[in-house]
Amino acid sequence: MRGYFRTLVLMAGLTALFMAVGWALGGQQGMWVALAIAGATNLFAWWGSDSMVLRMQGAQPVGPAENPRLHGMVEGLAQRAGIPTPKLYVIHENQPNAFATGRSPERGAVALNTGLLEMMDEREVAGVVAHELAHIKHRDTLIMAVTATLAGAIGFLGQFGFMLGRGRDHRPNPLVALLAMLLAPLAAVVVQAAISRSREYEADAEGARICGDPTWLASALANLERYKQGRVNERAEANPAAAHMFIVNPLSGLRMDNLFSTHPRTEERIARLMALRGEAPPGLPGGLPPAPRAAGPRPRFRSPWDRR
Repeated sequence: MRGYFRTLVLMAGLTALFMAVGWALGGQQGMWVALAIAGATNLFAWWGSDSMVLRMQGAQPVGPAENPRLHGMVEGLAQRAGIPTPKLYVIHENQPNAFATGRSPERGAVALNTGLLEMMDEREVAGVVAHELAHIKHRDTLIMAVTATLAGAIGFLGQFGFMLGRGRDHRPNPLVALLAMLLAPLAAVVVQAAISRSREYEADAEGARICGDPTWLASALANLERYKQGRVNERAEANPAAAHMFIVNPLSGLRMDNLFSTHPRTEERIARLMALRGEAPPGLPGGLPPAPRAAGPRPRFRSPWDRR
């Protein structure tokens, strides 16, 4: 219930932002048009944002027959989390990353980049999956999917808002219109960044409990940061409004992505995970623990939960 309440508050805030941009671009008429657009977007975001995000990222469903080991892992972890087994998707991206979506645990879905499966060992993959299952369990996935949909719509509204209508004198102030078109996408990014980063810490802690060992997720986070360097996630770059859904920031940071990052610092996340076992992070630059073994593709994914 708390997750639904937070989602309603978020949708109300973004609707108000919609109306403010509409008023700035088209006066009272523009405000009402923006309200109508916001209402339609809210309905779609609530009911269809999860499938839209999966399509945006090019996620493809993977059945048990195609990867029984991975499905066995997800099923075992879902049982430990006390939620239904989510649908499993794979994204053909070289950058290792993952996200979860779905408006409820019954509609949950986990999407894993192929780079993650190729570069991580089975325990690190389990740690990542457990983190995503924690998001599904806490219903964070509904908030993240709704935010991605509405933030993208606000950016669109800011770019094409001149089509909303005219002001009272039939000539909207060009300076106000220009500021609205420039600031609306920025405001949407700020709203995304304002969503409590504590949900990532909570998902890390719950994910460590689900997989049974905080070091699995800590090692995965360290390697996710290492291996993503130099690997551009083309789909995430094309749809930055959904970047906050991934376990680590998928954007290259070549623009202004890092100024309003919705992800906590990976070093701090690792430190908190290691503290769950009463350990301090090893003294490497940035506080990142060492990789368990050298980077490189694994010839075959193996899972300790595989049902032989």
